[in-house]
Amino acid sequence: MTYRISYDDRLSGAVPNRKESPTRTEEFGTEEEALVRIRELLDEGDHDSVSVCDSSGNVLCGVRLQLKLGLYEE
Repeated sequence: MTYRISYDDRLSGAVPNRKESPTRTEEFGTEEEALVRIRELLDEGDHDSVSVCDSSGNVLCGVRLQLKLGLYEE
């Protein structure tokens, strides 16, 4: 099963008259690889929203993603 992450690239979106979409996607062979990459993106602090979906189209985002990454604490 493949996992695809999507995130906004603020830098490309901030450049006027740029024809590229600020949304980037990357594909990974395992959920663990995708979650490691998401954690890297969030740790960089340059991406406000990141989502991951599996090959069936199920999206893992919001609280479910935070739980997977260990970001939710009481």
